[in-house]
Amino acid sequence: MIIARVLRPAILLALATALLAGLTTTPASAAAAHGHRSPGRVVNTTLYDGIEALPIAPEDRTGYVRTAFRHWIDADKDGCNTRKEVIIAEAVEAPTVGPGCSLTGGRWYSAYDGVTVTDSGALDVDHLVPLAEAWDSGASAWSPQEREAYANDLGEDRDLIAVTARSNRQKADKDVTDWLPMPSYVCTYITDWTVDKTRWGLTVDAAEKDRLHQLAAGCANEPITLELAR
Repeated sequence: MIIARVLRPAILLALATALLAGLTTTPASAAAAHGHRSPGRVVNTTLYDGIEALPIAPEDRTGYVRTAFRHWIDADKDGCNTRKEVIIAEAVEAPTVGPGCSLTGGRWYSAYDGVTVTDSGALDVDHLVPLAEAWDSGASAWSPQEREAYANDLGEDRDLIAVTARSNRQKADKDVTDWLPMPSYVCTYITDWTVDKTRWGLTVDAAEKDRLHQLAAGCANEPITLELAR
């Protein structure tokens, strides 16, 4: 079972700080510089620099269908698909995992709306940068294998998140110009948005980048460590 996902906000910051102390620094601009990306490369930056490094390009949803991103898969063949792996990993109180990866009990906290959930069936696993947004931002040119990897990315805990179905449906495929989580989670949300776009080499449109800068002005300029996926 894949459960190597980093815990959020306070623990994430502590781990990021520790990693920064031990890693060779990579220029912040390397996160988005064309021709200077390689999968597996570790990037050290900050929230402000990470946003600034995101390349601007117009968005285009021509040809998008959700099925272009195959999910949910069971990558390690343990009977639990990506959705269930995320739900299990993000439980505040672990559920009992039964045959066919059935889940009994457990408790979750939905960071988008601050709701505590005790029924895993009431959860959605959200692609923090929605599939349609990824398509608009460069994924339309990817191979089917790359889109599958994006849709099932368990290698970066900021890509997928278990939240209430209600909050996920409200968000739908909106970017940060049209939807945000509850105020106390905004700084984490835009940090994770920046990480995911950087990790996968995705672009932002001008309005999206302006909004990220505007929102980040109210957040601490925290260090960010991530690994490039492509």
